[in-house]
Amino acid sequence: MLQHRLIEWARKHPNKLAIKDRAIGRDITYSQALLGALILARRFRELERGRIGIMLPTSSGGALAVAGALMGGVTPVMINYSTGAAKNCGYAQAQCDFRTIVTARALLERIGCEELPGMVFIEDIMAGLSRYEKLLAYLKSRLPLGRLKRITGSGDLDSPAVILFTSGSEKDPKGVQLTQRNILSNIDSFSDMMDIKGMDRILAMLPYFHVFGLTIHLWTPLCLGMTAITYPNPLDFKVIAKLIKAEKPQLLVGTPIFLEGYARQSRPGDFSSVELAVSGADKCPDSLRQLYREKHKMEIFEGYGTTETSPVISVNPRDGNRPGSIGVPIPGTRVRIENIDNGKDCAPGETGKIMVKGEGVMSGYLNDVAESHLRLKSGWYDTGDLGILDEDGYLWHKGRHKRFVKIGGEMISLVNVEEELNAVIGAETQCCVVELPDAKRGARIIAVTSQPIDGQEVARKLAKQLPNLALPKKYVVVEALPTMGSGKIDFRTLTEMVRQRENNSRD
Repeated sequence: MLQHRLIEWARKHPNKLAIKDRAIGRDITYSQALLGALILARRFRELERGRIGIMLPTSSGGALAVAGALMGGVTPVMINYSTGAAKNCGYAQAQCDFRTIVTARALLERIGCEELPGMVFIEDIMAGLSRYEKLLAYLKSRLPLGRLKRITGSGDLDSPAVILFTSGSEKDPKGVQLTQRNILSNIDSFSDMMDIKGMDRILAMLPYFHVFGLTIHLWTPLCLGMTAITYPNPLDFKVIAKLIKAEKPQLLVGTPIFLEGYARQSRPGDFSSVELAVSGADKCPDSLRQLYREKHKMEIFEGYGTTETSPVISVNPRDGNRPGSIGVPIPGTRVRIENIDNGKDCAPGETGKIMVKGEGVMSGYLNDVAESHLRLKSGWYDTGDLGILDEDGYLWHKGRHKRFVKIGGEMISLVNVEEELNAVIGAETQCCVVELPDAKRGARIIAVTSQPIDGQEVARKLAKQLPNLALPKKYVVVEALPTMGSGKIDFRTLTEMVRQRENNSRD
């Protein structure tokens, strides 16, 4: 089990650094991490039965709270604090039937969230520890390994390890319950395929409420005996670029928007310690690959995954990188491309729905039988994405199924429009497109950019690459595009912003 891997490393290498918490300047050894998790496990058992909410940043406290919850026999429910923390707390409590939310006053102050019913503060817990609690945790940590494992987990790999929520970028978030087996299989397959077990240090800055951060930045280092260099704000590009230079991580994993920010704040040579850079959660643009090649003489290896698959589905092998593809399925994961119309397997090179099967795939959505049945059939999970498998088994992402729009009887890929738009205006300006309903044609495409552009000139250039039906009918400036905690654009919010602007302009 996940917590048992932490226990094993604490026994093997008690003085090795588990976490270098750069936000508070504190180093945590594996033996200290075990003690902290055992202390929190006892407290959490007193507070809740079944599930407990955790709303903490990427930090030593956040990592130990998650580990402590599992050692205490309660399932951590990770709460997104980046987009409406108060609303998300209430939503999680209602969906998952718990009251207690473990958080920190410093986080509430930073995000501007008031104290809510059920909140307990991790700093109060740690400050109020009695000698008895500390002694009890120490004595437990010295128990024979087998007994210690028994009192910190049943050993059932199909027991829940976490509840995460989907991004909610398209509809209301869904609760995804991932098991111990789901996450462990993902860690083992990814680390074996990418040969990271010999690495010692990883930069951890992705939020734990996102599956990418929880699996790769929290549990992967604890399961492999690595040192996680944590920092709570992935958007603090300048600070993190300095951390990479100073702390010398060997593994750098992030989303394209974050990786680009760090590279632009760095100088040649600052990333010399990095042996492997992996991009995921969103499409990796060619401009980002080129930036890393030119500035740091290194390649980015793109991967692909979803919350429902723990998350990694595929990644480009280190000895077979194909820029533009999202790699090959990790060991133990099967991918097939399903014809949208008849459900049959597509031939190599033919576009269809990306279907996934393997130990990393969830068993279903929490309290949502209808949606689970819609997305899971005979163990195959429908990702909602379109793609192709080439002759060599490499997967190529072609966009979200929902990000196709029918205009004038033709299916238009919004992702394709975005790619052409990005090529025309350049990487310095963020851009994307949204669709709005149109009485005559069914829908129309609106381009959104982070700064003003010459719409007529851009339209003229786009007309050479796109059919008339695919050309944006309007250009709107939104200086700060709304994003999810992972760095992905929040299309649900952005579409509503554009719609409101149109309504206001009519008024």
